[in-house]
Amino acid sequence: MRRTATITVVGILLTLAAWGATPPTFLDINRQLLYGVSYYYEYMPSDRLVEDARMMKQIGLNVVRMGESTWGYFEPQDGEFNTDYLLRCLDTFQKVGIHVIIGTPTYSIPTWLAKKHPEIFGENFHGKFRYGTRQNMDITHPTYLYYAERVIRKMVEVTVNHPAVIGYQLDNETKQYDNWGDHVQTLFLQHLKKRFGNPEAMNAAFGLHQWSNSVHAWEDMPSTIAAVNQSLLCEFEKFQRLLATNFLAWQAGIVRSLKRPDQFIIQNFDADWKDLSYGINSKVDHFEASVPLDICGIDIYHHVQNRFDGLMIAMLGDLSRSNKGDNYFVMEASGQNMFYELAYPKQLRLQAFSHIASGANMVAYWPWHSIHNGVEMYCRGLLAHDLEPNATTDEATQIASEMRRLSPALYNLKKENQVAIYFSNEALTAMNYYGITPETDYNTLLLKFYEQLYKLNIECDFADHTKQDLGRYRLLVVPALYSASEEETERLNEFVANGGHVIYTFRSGFTDENVKVHASRQPAPFRELVGASYQQFSSIDMIPLKSTKLQLPASELAFNSWMELMIPEGAEVWATYDSPYWEAYAAITHNRVGRGSVTYIAGNPTPSLAREVLLQVCAEAGISRPPVDAEFPVIVRSGTNERGRKVHFLFNYSGEPVSCIYRFPAGKDLLTGKTIAMGDEVKIPAWDMYIVEE
Repeated sequence: MRRTATITVVGILLTLAAWGATPPTFLDINRQLLYGVSYYYEYMPSDRLVEDARMMKQIGLNVVRMGESTWGYFEPQDGEFNTDYLLRCLDTFQKVGIHVIIGTPTYSIPTWLAKKHPEIFGENFHGKFRYGTRQNMDITHPTYLYYAERVIRKMVEVTVNHPAVIGYQLDNETKQYDNWGDHVQTLFLQHLKKRFGNPEAMNAAFGLHQWSNSVHAWEDMPSTIAAVNQSLLCEFEKFQRLLATNFLAWQAGIVRSLKRPDQFIIQNFDADWKDLSYGINSKVDHFEASVPLDICGIDIYHHVQNRFDGLMIAMLGDLSRSNKGDNYFVMEASGQNMFYELAYPKQLRLQAFSHIASGANMVAYWPWHSIHNGVEMYCRGLLAHDLEPNATTDEATQIASEMRRLSPALYNLKKENQVAIYFSNEALTAMNYYGITPETDYNTLLLKFYEQLYKLNIECDFADHTKQDLGRYRLLVVPALYSASEEETERLNEFVANGGHVIYTFRSGFTDENVKVHASRQPAPFRELVGASYQQFSSIDMIPLKSTKLQLPASELAFNSWMELMIPEGAEVWATYDSPYWEAYAAITHNRVGRGSVTYIAGNPTPSLAREVLLQVCAEAGISRPPVDAEFPVIVRSGTNERGRKVHFLFNYSGEPVSCIYRFPAGKDLLTGKTIAMGDEVKIPAWDMYIVEE
């Protein structure tokens, strides 16, 4: 039996252009917000498919996602496919008018495959991966790819002509899975040969002469599994992200060759995980991996009750919308919520419309029912373990009714933001290897600045090295761009030269793309436009600052964890160190460059200090806050709908009623039908909202 994939993974360069023009998809035809759940027939304690479909219809759900976890159920033995249940599910959902998104089941391998081909398991520093968990395979292994392609083709062939199926999800929360095994090492060596040509060039780029780690013949190249050279390790992690990108492109190519023209292709990316969803996931490049997709999907899990602030919904929504510059689907959101938290009444509704306000065209809960066994027993869905209607399904019924009624006004909302956070997977990875404290973790720093923008009601996009349209923004916030190529830094300098404004934080521009420190004063590639430089830096506990520009209490005008001793070279000094040892040095500088400017924050600021700097630079850049005299817990999100009208969401993320003055042009609250005039006082009940269409 031939066990090689029909399309190899390494070297795949699929682009949308390669596939040519396609007829309109469901996304073009449908103008209705999608509201649904993930459904697992195979998890249910009894066959209640018809009852479940009836309950979903009664609630008002219009989409189901299924299939992605079913490989062992769909193919219980090698080449023996169980298709009857799947078709029965599709028939049942079709009868009640519920659309279906089919997931390819490749992220979790069946037991028979694990036994028959243990060589497909991945490997890391701790040894060979074992069966039991998911995402334990080598996504590049030819044998795995053979069986994965077979099950993908079978699942699509079985479902493609069913009218209920509107699209296909590729895999599930795909990443590179920290696989460092022999097969991946072989592919990595090919990558290094292609990039450097000869090992001496690699030695020079990565500084491998240290500790005799240099390679003088490619056949001597050791595995990176125990490597200590961070430049080499960062290159390897970048390569691993490429493997995930190529794997999704490979799947997309298979599905696209089989699907109907009106069906779409999606993937459900996820965030990093710290307790729940948290910041950028460095294990996959969302921007590059989204190229072969028709639409981006995202899974978002966040705290509720008094910790529900909408921050992760907004941040990950902004990231997903930025991936392709278009609307996106929330493939997984919490119903009753993760683990042991239970959302307060009205928080499910607030959550749903918070997703819509960021540009989501679909909100789906994971899962439909709370699961009765296993590791995800307390990842609770709309239904509790008793599988009966409850207060959560009552609230979902209200949401479904409102989404159906408001779809003409809320579907396909578009945004034109003036601010973007410029992030870097490469800088994130490098900062992981050269960390200082948890407070200076890359994601923590990024979220500090995002949170201040969010709470100031200044909406933003995300951009990275793949974005070619930086000129559309007035301000880029660049947290700790520790590692960057010359091309990347030149583009940022060009942005400033063309009249843009940039805020850099500490450790920006410190190394090149190979994580080699520049042999010149820092921040080397930005020095001229920063108008200041430094030679020395230090870790610290806390150090106070002095400033006449930034009006803050002494306790908030401070850095913690890190400082760089800046020497002005033409820049205006916004803050200095309040220290008898370091008072001669600048802590925050601001340099005007033509119509643009560069602000450099040479340490880890308090949240209040980050906020104040943002306010100052936004004012100079001509970036205004929404005309509502409120900040968090009142969050304002806006967009333009397909009717060409502005829509403004006024959310109250608190358990107390709040008031604000509405200063947008007059409009109608879509929820109540009441007219809101400019200058009206708007009273927002606890955990509630207004949605005003001008």
